[in-house]
Order: sequence, then C-alpha cells, then structure tokens
Amino acid sequence: MSAEKSARLKPGKELLFCALGGSGEIGMNVNLYGCEGKWLMVDLGMTFSGNEYPGVELVFADLDFIEERRKDLIGVVLTHAHEDHIGAVPYFAAELGVPLYATPFTARLVAEKLKEAGLSREVKLNVVDHLDNFDLGPFGIRYLPLAHSIAEGNALVIETPYGRILHTGDWKLDDEPLVGVPATAAELTQIGDEGVLALVCDSTNVFNDKASGSEGAVARGLIEEVVKHKGRRVLITTFASNVARLQSLGELAKATGRELCVTGRSLDRIIAVAKASGYLKDLPNIISVDRAMDLPRGEVLIVATGGQGEARAALARIADGNHDVKLEEGDVVLFSSRQIPGNEIAIGRIQNQLAGKGITIVTDRQGMIHVSGHPGRPELEAMYGWIRPEILVPVHGEVRHMREQGRLGKAAGIPQIVTQKNGDMVRLAPGKPGKFAEVRAGRLILDGDIISPADGEAMAMRRRMAHNGLVVVAIGHHKHRVKVEAFGLPLVEDYAAFVEEAEDDVMAAIAKLKGGNRHDEGSVAEAARLAARKAAGRWSGKKPQVKVMLLAGATVA
Repeated sequence: MSAEKSARLKPGKELLFCALGGSGEIGMNVNLYGCEGKWLMVDLGMTFSGNEYPGVELVFADLDFIEERRKDLIGVVLTHAHEDHIGAVPYFAAELGVPLYATPFTARLVAEKLKEAGLSREVKLNVVDHLDNFDLGPFGIRYLPLAHSIAEGNALVIETPYGRILHTGDWKLDDEPLVGVPATAAELTQIGDEGVLALVCDSTNVFNDKASGSEGAVARGLIEEVVKHKGRRVLITTFASNVARLQSLGELAKATGRELCVTGRSLDRIIAVAKASGYLKDLPNIISVDRAMDLPRGEVLIVATGGQGEARAALARIADGNHDVKLEEGDVVLFSSRQIPGNEIAIGRIQNQLAGKGITIVTDRQGMIHVSGHPGRPELEAMYGWIRPEILVPVHGEVRHMREQGRLGKAAGIPQIVTQKNGDMVRLAPGKPGKFAEVRAGRLILDGDIISPADGEAMAMRRRMAHNGLVVVAIGHHKHRVKVEAFGLPLVEDYAAFVEEAEDDVMAAIAKLKGGNRHDEGSVAEAARLAARKAAGRWSGKKPQVKVMLLAGATVA
C-alpha cells in the first residue's frame, strides 16, 4: 500500500488488527484493534537491546502509525506487568494522550514508572477491578484471569459489533498457580459456547511438546533441592516479577529453617507492590545482607536478581566479588529461571565465574526448580478446544513460532489461520480474514536520553566503529599541516610509523588535486578520507570509519 493510502487509513464498518510490535520477535508487544473509526491499543511494551545496538539498553516499537492517528486512539489496555508489555509506557503514554487501563497490581507498577518519569499528572491511569466490564468506543472489554509468571496475568475478552475477540496476552495452564485464581476450563468453554470470532494467541512455547508445568510443582522441587545442601549457603536467582515464585521462596525459607535475605532493587519493588496488592501476606521477615553474612552458612537463603546475566544486577556483582553478599567454595546457586534467547553468553559468563570459585550451580535441567509462563503444545490444543474460534491469529513470537502455531491450529480444526507480522494490517471481519495493507512498523532505541530510529546513521556509524575502529584526520590552517589519530585499530608498536605514513599519504593525495578541487572543501576531505583509510588498511587489515576535519581557514595550496 502506498504511503498516501496508509496516511488515510481509518477503520470503517469493519474489525481490524495490526501489531506494531511483538509479531516477529518475543517482546516489545504493541497491538492495535480498529473498529468504526476508532483504534484500541493492547499493551505498550519494550525489549532489551542486544549486540546489534552498541551502547543501547532499551528498544521500542515505532509508534509513528498510531501517533499520526492519536485523535482516533481511545485507550491503552495493559494485560499484565511484564516489561515487554508495559515497559514503553513512561516513554510514549503522555505523547499518545489517552488513558491507560490495568488491574490493580499492574496499575501500581505502572504508577511507579509514571511517578519516576514525572508523568503522574499527565497520564490518566484507570484501575480496573478484575470483574468489571468497561466500554471504550465500539469495544466492550473485560479482563479474564489466566495463569502466567506474574501476578494478575490476564487475557482480554473484547466485544465488537463484528464478533468477539479473545486476546490471550501471555498465559499458561496451571493447576497450582499459588497466586491468583485463573479462569477454569468450564469458564473458557462457556466463552467458546457464546462464540469467538478470533483467538489472538501467545506463540512463545509452541515448539514445546509438553505442558509448561505448575508453580506448585516448582515449590516442592525447590524444597527438595535445598534440603540436599544442608550446611551450605544457598542463593536462588529468579525473575523478580514472579510473585508466586517469591511466595514459594518464602515458604522454602520457613520449611528449611533458613532466614530470608533479598538483594536487588527490582525485587524490593515487586515485593512492596505485591504486598500492597494483597499478595505475599505470609512472607517471612527479610533480613539485611549484613545479618545474612553473619549467620552460619546453612541458616540463610538469599534471593537475588540477575539470572539473565545482567551486568549491573546483584548476581553479576556477587560473581565478580563486588557485592556485600559473599559466596565461597561449596555454596550453591540455583537458577530458578529459564535462559531468555540472546542471554546465553552473559549467563554462561556468570556461571563460569561461579564455577571457577567452586560454587555448585543448579539449573532447571537438573531439578524441578523452574517452569515457563507460556503454553506448550498441549495447552494450546486445550485452549483451541475450549474456545473454538473461527480465526486464529498467532502473535508474541518470532516468525517461526507464529507459523508453527498456525500449523498447530489448522491441524486442530480452526477454520481460518491469519499469519501476520509487525506492520501487517489485517481485516478480521466482515468477509474473509486476511492482510490487506502494510503500515510503518520498525524499531526505536533509547540512546542516552534520546529516542531515535534503530536504523539511523548514528547507530550504523557506531557499529562500524565497533567493528573497524576510527581514524580522525585534521587539516589545519597552514600548508601541509595534517594530523592523523587512530582509535580502536590493532596497532601498538607500529602506531607511530602508521601515523607518519598516513599523514604523508594524506598530504600527497591532496597535492594531486587539480585546479579548483584543491580549494574545494568537499574534494579535499574526500581525498584525505580515502588516503587515510587505505593507509589504515595496509597497516591493520581493517577498514575503519574516517572522519576528516577541515579547521576554519584551512589551506592546502
């Protein structure tokens, strides 16, 4: 579709769906539903940067499409409080200028984010009781609790003039969720009996042949594991947001006669918000790190952030020996979390540091100490059977995950499968469902204090510098005054000789310029750039970025 047509795009007497994030990657979830002139946004998440964005931590979906239509956007409904669903709120909610809707636990965490960003008065945050229905334009919405690895994980039942949507958010099936009361099979079946046009469904674990497992089983598995290590100091790292897991760890401490110590700001924040929301009522008293270090080794249980290898989290600093928590040979670290794809190297580095100190490492491969918060194939098939949608729209996954869920849904008898990716505009009704247009969808990065395009020139230059280094050529006021400096090239003993030769090459290249080119700044700069780059290639085998600075009044004649 042309840019002109995209600019005019407005939902008419129809029901549209478009993902701006989260379809084609795991994380950064932003979904739009369009109906009768209005847009509804579900979730406003972010993802964490990888090596492709040097110097960047946070990545967001490009919201340009909906920002151009903000007058038709009627609200942002948040399914739950994981960062990939709420992390972009403090960066974009005020600009979008529409109210937010969330259940109490999620709302408290979002309110803290808005407060930290100084936006509490600029963004309206509506707290929705779990059982309350509410209307936003042509959409009728109610939360449907489903199990997940955080308190108050929810699906959304969205009523429209063209049919009902079940937007699952992140979910799993759990017979022992420990926190919250998820919808039962009977309740889900009733929704299916009433008719569902489209199931918009989490694809993350579609390649898992087994169900994800229960938090109750993890609680028992953790106790079984910890009792094996009597007399040893035990540290457990887990996702801070998993309130059910934190409750299990509190029970574990009491069951094994250990004092509970918690270290990590995100853990402190989640515990405070969970208690304010009515969870973790029986959590034992938390002792300080100093007190924990004074206790006999077998009488303390430490819970720490950093299981994904985050460099500034507690576990990384403990492994480095730069934390008040000290682990010694014979101590035990339990990774009660899964490796998020892309974090394997960082996690492995920390595990190697710990192993090098003689610390025992236990992961979910060695014991029942973690389960995923996303549905495996048996859970997906069960949901299909209960809901019986006319259309399946896989989301929340890489392309391979979503395609595989489409195949699974088709095999289960779902009549229509809509495979889509970020930016695909899909018409769900009326008529045959499918993509009919593409809109702008990309990535933005938080680079320092500035949000900018992920594919911008600054990031491209930074990547090139990271791989090949930088050479700076300064051409001064007087004839033949050239200075070359190199950064990041593999030159140590040869550096002075390289600089001398590069400066000579630059002056020779400039001297070869003919006529008016000798006084044309562009011609001079390009000749200097090419000469310096060739010299760097000869000496180092690299092709660095070259920056030429012509100082004011520089002459080369």
